[in-house]
Amino acid sequence: MAADTEVIWARRVAIIGAVLGWAGLVLQYGLLVQDMGGWGEALWRFVGYFTLLTNLWVTLVFTNAALRPAKRTGLGGPRMVFAATVAILLVGIVYTVALRSLWTPEGLIAVADHIVHDAMPVLCALFWWLQPHGRIGWREALWALAWPSGYFVYAMARGAFDGWYAYWFLNPTGMPAAEMALSVGLLLLGVLVLAQVLAGLDRMLGGQGT
Repeated sequence: MAADTEVIWARRVAIIGAVLGWAGLVLQYGLLVQDMGGWGEALWRFVGYFTLLTNLWVTLVFTNAALRPAKRTGLGGPRMVFAATVAILLVGIVYTVALRSLWTPEGLIAVADHIVHDAMPVLCALFWWLQPHGRIGWREALWALAWPSGYFVYAMARGAFDGWYAYWFLNPTGMPAAEMALSVGLLLLGVLVLAQVLAGLDRMLGGQGT
C-alpha cells in the first residue's frame, strides 16, 4: 500500500475511532450515573477501571490524529501509538479470558461493552498497522509496561482508600497474597510478551527483519 494511501486510511480509522470512542465513554459514564445515582460517584467509579482509562487514552490518540492529519502517528508519535495499542489489546484479551463469561450484558450496556472491549482494540490495532514502522525496539516494549504497572499501583491505593477493586484478579482482599502476586506477575508477563510480539511485527513491517 502506498504511503499516501496509508495516511488517508489511518486518518479514516482515527475519525471512526474518535467518534466511537467518545460515544462509548459517554454511554458508559451515563450508565454508571444511572446505576450509582450521582455524577460524582459515577466519575470516581469510572476512573477506577483500567478498561475505561485505556479507552480514554486511545480515544485521545484517535482524536488528535483525526484533527491533525499531517501528524499521521497521532498523539505522542510512534511510541505512544505502540504503547496504547498494547494496552487496549490487553483490555480485549483479559476481558475475553477472565471476565466475558461472568455476565451477559443487554441493551445499552451490551453496546457500551462491545465498544470498549471489542471495537476499540480492533480499531487501534488497525490504526497501528497503518503507521510508519521500524522504529520500535525492546526499550519501547519495556516502556509499554509503564501503563499497566502504574494502574496496578493506583488500583491498590484507591482500593485501600475505599475498599473497592475493579477486577477480581486484582483484589487483595479476595485471594491469598501468593495468588495475588502470581496474578499480577502473569498479567505483566502477558503485557511484555504482547509488546515483544508487536515490536517484532513492527520491525518486520519496517523491513528490518527480526
